[in-house]
Amino acid sequence: MDAFARIGDEMKKANPDARFVFNFGSSSTLATQIANGAPADVFASADETNMRTIVDAELAVGVPTAFAGNRLEIAVAAGNPKKIGALADLARADVVLVLAAPTVPAGRYALEALTKAGVTARPVSQEVDVRAVLNKVSLGEADAGIVYVTDVRSAAGRVAGVAIPEEQQVVARYLGAVVKGSKNAPLANRFIDYLVSPDGQSILAQLGFSRP
Repeated sequence: MDAFARIGDEMKKANPDARFVFNFGSSSTLATQIANGAPADVFASADETNMRTIVDAELAVGVPTAFAGNRLEIAVAAGNPKKIGALADLARADVVLVLAAPTVPAGRYALEALTKAGVTARPVSQEVDVRAVLNKVSLGEADAGIVYVTDVRSAAGRVAGVAIPEEQQVVARYLGAVVKGSKNAPLANRFIDYLVSPDGQSILAQLGFSRP
């Protein structure tokens, strides 16, 4: 998440000796890695399901903190050459669609949105995470994919976004927690606190995230 890199840079100003190492991936993959013993100080999830995995395994310190929200958007090639205007267009035979796998929050949210719209779409592939979906669209390997608003914004110029109406939207809720056994628990707690601070929320808002 681009926001975490920026937040890490801001926190280093007050913690010059700190080193922030981020491992980005789907929430399901990261939760599985942590549950299997991978070392981590903070876990941030794009849904409550994968955070529940960590909580149920007694690997979260305290109650997870909601720090941001996000919305879905259809990513299309720059200029929208296929003239995609709604979720219904993703079922067209001439549209090559990619989605994140249903085990990934973005993939599950996409299926929920399609169901709300009454659309049966057949993706040519199911990607490991939402960034892989975005990359396929930006590289011209797919005509469209369902991603987050923040993803479209981060790839401005390489892809365009098609809004999904409110009645078909699925809102993602991001949560963070300090991981039990963290060797940097004080700094990990400060990182969580920064996410919900006015400065942290300002950075998140600049990148398109909504308040939790």
